[in-house]
Amino acid sequence: MKRFSQWVLVTSVPKVRRRSRVTPPWWFTLPALLLFAFVVLVPSARGVYYAFTDWDGLDPELAFVGLRNFTDMLNDGDALQAVWHTLLIAVAITVIQNGIGLLLALGVNSTIKTRNFLRVLLFAPAVVTPIVTAYLWRNLLGPDGAVNAVLGPWGRDWLGDPDLALWMVVLVVVWQFAGYSMVIFLAGLQSIPREIYEAAAIDGTGPVRRFWSIVRPLLAPAITINLMLSIIGGIKLFDQVYALTGGGPGHATDTISTLIYKDAFTLGEFGYSIALAVVLTVIVAIVSAGQFAVLSRNERAAS
Repeated sequence: MKRFSQWVLVTSVPKVRRRSRVTPPWWFTLPALLLFAFVVLVPSARGVYYAFTDWDGLDPELAFVGLRNFTDMLNDGDALQAVWHTLLIAVAITVIQNGIGLLLALGVNSTIKTRNFLRVLLFAPAVVTPIVTAYLWRNLLGPDGAVNAVLGPWGRDWLGDPDLALWMVVLVVVWQFAGYSMVIFLAGLQSIPREIYEAAAIDGTGPVRRFWSIVRPLLAPAITINLMLSIIGGIKLFDQVYALTGGGPGHATDTISTLIYKDAFTLGEFGYSIALAVVLTVIVAIVSAGQFAVLSRNERAAS
C-alpha cells in the first residue's frame, strides 16, 4: 500500500519540460560590430596611416614618408625623455598608489566605529575631476601657495624645480586615486570569510604571516584589477601633467601624451604626433598584456 501511494504521488506530479537553451543568431551582434568599426576601428586605421605621412592637420595634400616619423623619434631627445618620464610615472604611481590603497583598506576593514566615515572621506578625491584636482594642487604648490606658507623658510618651488616637478605630479595622482584603489582592495577583503581569520588566530599565526600567507593570495583578483588600472592610467596620463606643469619646466615633466598634444596643436606636426600616439598604443598594449599574463598566472597559482 505504501509503494502504491508513492507511485500515485510520483505519477500525479506533472512533468516539467526542460527548455532547450537557444543560442541567439550571431548576426544579432552585427549592429554593435558595425558601430564599433565605425567609431573605433576605421578612425584607428586612418590614424595609423597618417603616422606614415607628413600631414600638418590642415593641408589636404599629404605625402607618404614611410618610417621617417618613427626614425626621427629615435633621434629626438625630447621624445626619448618623454618615454622615460611616462614609464617612470606609471611605475611610481602603480607602486605607491596601490601600496597606500592596500594599507588604507586594511585600516578601514577593521571594527573601528568611524570606518564608514573614513571610507567616504578617503574615496572622496576620486570623484573629483582630475583637471580640477590638478588646478587645486597647482595653487597649493605654487611659490605663494598654502604649502610654502606653512613650511615658511623650508618652502620650495615645487612645480618649477626640474628635480621635484615630476614627483609632484606623482604625488597629486596618488593623493586623488589611492582611495579608488582602497575601495577595490576593501571589496576583496570583505569577500574573505571571517572563519579563515579565526582559524589562523587559533593556530597562533601573527598578523604579518596571516596577511602574507592567507590574505594576499585571496586578494589576487583585486591586486590584478588595481595594478592593471593604475599602470594603464599612468602610461596615458595627460590631464594632471598638463594642468600642473604643462610639461615643464622645460621638458622636465613631458610625457608621451603631452608631447603628442604639443607637436600636434602647437607645432602642427600631426603626422609625427600620430606616430607618437601609435608608439603609446603599442607600449600600453605590451605592458598591459604582459602584466595581465603574469598576474593571471599568479592568481591561478594562489587559488
